[in-house]
Amino acid sequence: MAVPKRRQSKARSSSRRAQWAAKRKPPTVVQCQKCENPMVPHRVCGACGFYGGKEIFPQEEA
Repeated sequence: MAVPKRRQSKARSSSRRAQWAAKRKPPTVVQCQKCENPMVPHRVCGACGFYGGKEIFPQEEA
């Protein structure tokens, strides 16, 4: 029976598991608390630039 010569790192094992999980479930989408546009949780809103009730990226007014 074949035996691996070297131990596989935690990062390599975790990344393999992450790829499997990413393919199985759709991405999570929530509504922004400020502008109510759809956004990915725990990220700055692309529409208004707010995160956690604070303005991170000021929007330029045209």
